[in-house]
Amino acid sequence: MSAYELAQLNIGIIRGAMDSPLMAEFVANLERINALADAAPGFVWRLQTEDGNATAIRPFANEKQLLNMSVWRDVESLRRYVYASPHLEIMRRRREWFERMTEAYLVLWWVPRGHRPEIAEATARLEQLRSRGASPAAFTFRETFPPPDAPPAEAPGSYPDECPAT
Repeated sequence: MSAYELAQLNIGIIRGAMDSPLMAEFVANLERINALADAAPGFVWRLQTEDGNATAIRPFANEKQLLNMSVWRDVESLRRYVYASPHLEIMRRRREWFERMTEAYLVLWWVPRGHRPEIAEATARLEQLRSRGASPAAFTFRETFPPPDAPPAEAPGSYPDECPAT
């Protein structure tokens, strides 16, 4: 078993206030989707307030920018949750609730087992991905890298270019 876990950050800019009619269906599904993540095989941790609200965390200058940060056992566990669970139905509707982003909005990286990333660490990884492209330090599902303690023969991987949520 690896001494590393997979951290992920994704960000988005909402189209309206969380209490607006535009965002009502998104908000109505948050508890269900978060519970699904919490119970998913390979799930370890997610960023949230003491009362379980991740959407209340707004560290960016743009108050409409949300973030989601979590830690998973491995890439495959996160991929199954994102693309092979009821989470996919919400992702398919993301353009109803989120503005289209032209820059990378998702980053994956390995952290030592038990480490819970801070927001500054996560946003630095996203900026690294945006400026330098995928590397073992900051990558995406499109081009994955094994944990630092993987056998030398374990090669970087990839998933299809076509997002199953489109």
